[in-house]
Amino acid sequence: MKKFLYHFRIQTIIGLSFLAVLSAPISLQNFSAHHDAEITPETTTAQPPAEILDPDLPDLPKEPLPEYQFESDLIIKAINPGYTVDGARDVGEFIELQKISDTTSLSLAGYAIWYVNSSGNETLLLDFAEGSSLVGETLLVRLARSPDSDRADATYMTTLAMSAGRINLVYQAEIIDTICWGGKECAASFKGTKPTSLVRDLNSGEFSHSEDYQPAYDPEQPSLVLPPEEELPDDPGSEPDSVPNLATCAGLEFSEIFSYYTNSQTEQFIEFYNPTDHQIQLSGCSVRYKNKIYPLEGSIEPSGYYVFYPSQNGHFNLTKNPSSSNTIELISSSDELVDVLSYPHGQKKSASFAKFYDHDGAENWQVTYQPTPGRENLYQEFRTCAEGKVINPATGNCVKSTTATKTVQECAEGQYRNPLTGRCKKIESSSDPKPCAEGYERNPQTGRCRKIVSPNDGTDYALVPETYSSQKTFTALGIVLLIVGLGILYIVLQFRREILRTMRKVRQRLHHIGKNLITRSRGIHRNQKT
Repeated sequence: MKKFLYHFRIQTIIGLSFLAVLSAPISLQNFSAHHDAEITPETTTAQPPAEILDPDLPDLPKEPLPEYQFESDLIIKAINPGYTVDGARDVGEFIELQKISDTTSLSLAGYAIWYVNSSGNETLLLDFAEGSSLVGETLLVRLARSPDSDRADATYMTTLAMSAGRINLVYQAEIIDTICWGGKECAASFKGTKPTSLVRDLNSGEFSHSEDYQPAYDPEQPSLVLPPEEELPDDPGSEPDSVPNLATCAGLEFSEIFSYYTNSQTEQFIEFYNPTDHQIQLSGCSVRYKNKIYPLEGSIEPSGYYVFYPSQNGHFNLTKNPSSSNTIELISSSDELVDVLSYPHGQKKSASFAKFYDHDGAENWQVTYQPTPGRENLYQEFRTCAEGKVINPATGNCVKSTTATKTVQECAEGQYRNPLTGRCKKIESSSDPKPCAEGYERNPQTGRCRKIVSPNDGTDYALVPETYSSQKTFTALGIVLLIVGLGILYIVLQFRREILRTMRKVRQRLHHIGKNLITRSRGIHRNQKT
């Protein structure tokens, strides 16, 4: 058996060697052909097979990272609440939207932009009309009174605050996207000294401040397409109006309110301001105060004021100084809320509550002692005093002036003028004070002489005060006992069943104990007889 295995191995090795010799020419021929193909000019364009990777070739470009998956077709791309340049406010203020879907056109019907200020008041900035659509990638909206308002697809009327605020993008009354700044879990506030824009990163979906961002806008190819205007039939008997009838009150703002009148309620007024570049007709607009509606009439020119006197018109009287806050609302002809004014407690007599703007463009309502109905608001911190009086800055009250009506005479020698009272006062001498009279001593605290009190000639021990019970103590004790008694009575009535049940059990228990004692005593007596 071993001999057979040995011969089998020898024959296998010889066979494999013979096959290797036969296959060698074929491999050399293939190698030669491949080598000739590499050096032949006609074959220099030959490409290696796809599955062969050459380490000397450059790396193939990597696939782009997947973008953030937004839940809506329209999102907020960037915002800027504006800043001040060379004394002009609202430079650069804008809101930019971006279309996420791949469609060439996106219907904007049902979309709206809302602004929420730091106090929680909501303002509708833009409501897209039926039939409007977005045909570009982005849509730029600017403040109407911004210097760059002509470089935008649409405009809005209410300026955004730099310190804190929120923008909500709404679709059919549901918030689909939002951005906030200057609050908890919000982006950082804007700084007037360092203008920036909040720009969204499409890969992460997060907003960050950017100094050099410029929104996209091409006036030759606007992104917003509005529905065609309906043509009215020609009326040969009527002439076209030179001014459109804008009864929606869009853009109208509260500017000033005067509630704490000086002499009569007829002095009270509510002032409106028109920041737009067109005339606004007030027919159909109204004021809502304490859940009642009061109509407005007239018109307001561009950048003009309108003063409404509620008492003179026989409508209502304003609360002079409300205990908390009173709210007044401006309602459009389509019953939409245009603007809200809340004047708080703390109104001053003969002073109005007016709107001003901070250096960063934020609205700031303050009490001013210079009401300006129908004119630009002016701030005056203190009231105007009558002739001969001046303001005391510490109290805000008018005090008599010591120098207003007559020439101040110099004080006599050894006196000086008190700056508070304006009167002359003796200069205290720096020498030793005059000794006190006999029977008096000088008080070290006040420096004045006081009578010397004779020492006590009575006992040396302390007096014990007499104790007594006053009528008040007796009454208080009676009230306490009455309360305790009422409490016990309430407990007895509330748990009377449980108390009766417990008493029955105790009585039964005592009865059994008594019977056991009687039985035991009888048994002891019998045992003694036996």
